[in-house]
Amino acid sequence: MKILKIGKINFSFLEGSQYRINGGILLMGIVLLAMIIANSPLGQAYTEFWTQKVYLQIGEFNFFNHHGHPMTLMTFINDVLMTLFFFSVGLEIKREILVGELCSIRKALLPIIAACGGMIVPVLIYYYFTAGTNAESGLAIPMATDIAFSLGVLSLFGRRVPISLKIFLTAFAVVDDIGGILVIALFYSTHLDITYLLYALGVLFILISGNRMHIFQRWFYISFGIVLWYFFLQSGVHATIAGVIVAFTIPASPHYETGRYINSIKESISFFPTGPDKGMILNSDQINILKSIESASDRVISPLQSLEDELNGAVNYVILPLFAFANAGIVLNLGAETNIGITNLTMAIALGLVVGKFIGIYLFTWLAIKLRLSTLSQGMTWANLTGISLLGGIGFTVSLFIANLSFSNQPELLDQAKLGVLLGTLIAGVLGYITLHFTLPRASKKTIKS
Repeated sequence: MKILKIGKINFSFLEGSQYRINGGILLMGIVLLAMIIANSPLGQAYTEFWTQKVYLQIGEFNFFNHHGHPMTLMTFINDVLMTLFFFSVGLEIKREILVGELCSIRKALLPIIAACGGMIVPVLIYYYFTAGTNAESGLAIPMATDIAFSLGVLSLFGRRVPISLKIFLTAFAVVDDIGGILVIALFYSTHLDITYLLYALGVLFILISGNRMHIFQRWFYISFGIVLWYFFLQSGVHATIAGVIVAFTIPASPHYETGRYINSIKESISFFPTGPDKGMILNSDQINILKSIESASDRVISPLQSLEDELNGAVNYVILPLFAFANAGIVLNLGAETNIGITNLTMAIALGLVVGKFIGIYLFTWLAIKLRLSTLSQGMTWANLTGISLLGGIGFTVSLFIANLSFSNQPELLDQAKLGVLLGTLIAGVLGYITLHFTLPRASKKTIKS
């Protein structure tokens, strides 16, 4: 929580990272609730609920359809609502590339190398267990790191965590997201419809032109973004990729320059008395001045930052919990003939997340330091890096998403994959927490009191 104080007025607001932390803690409870309901007497109703059809229909045209077939509620969550999640991820990636931890080679090199290791080694472990089987198509499942979950675990240590560790974790998780997005775009597209693909390219040209022409109105990008999403859905390219592409066309510069805005504020406040203002009645000119300041305040924030800030709450408190509730409810049927046991697929994903992510992140970071390609930031040690590398194995959101894409027509394999994601995420989170508990500096009594 940050507090901005101007005079006697306090303005409090949550940063994007705080949204992710709170959202990650919420997700933990949602996953547990979904598992309990799915394996309770309500399990059948829970499963059937997600098969309900979704319509947004005008005449014979249903906007929520895929090649003429209406979406189920599960498909709506995974293909429509998750597009907003990937749109939010795209905004974050663009911001990180422009002004964040990925804005220069020097700053980005270590988390990029760590992320590459965290993607390559889990894939190799997965391939070892599933080569030549029907499960081989899920190679990318253990690649991802869930930023919300991992930051949620890290937040449990409060001020004991050096800021450099938070930055490193966030940065390599963002690079992981880039890898996951590329995998979805390249390997999870179905038969391409060239006509719709050409329509999509036309809309993309309009969006890019709007950015180049300095169009700042958000409705322009949102409206054409919805059209682009629909064309992607019908073209065979996975629809969520549209969210990332649209995000990269959103202007990152504000309509008003900050200096111009500050000068305007200084000029405007000269119309107001500086003495006691109790009971002051504003005249029409002063009211109009305040309205113009409010309007200018909106324009001094870039569309990219404004949209990212406004989406944080919806994504972390609505979309991701709903996605988790719909996808984490695995029916175990323990003791029954249809028992979902620890299969090779489940082991491949769980070990990929726990062992593969840890070895990949830690080893590649160690190599980058030893080869003098980069250095550890202040506050980072090899001991607490062990804990951060373990937290990298918290896959969850993107891992579950890729599992759905990999085994959408193989429900038994999908349940095995989901179980592997949940087990891997749980074990990585617990091991990461225990390791950090013993490796992070102890909070001083003075810090605790403050």
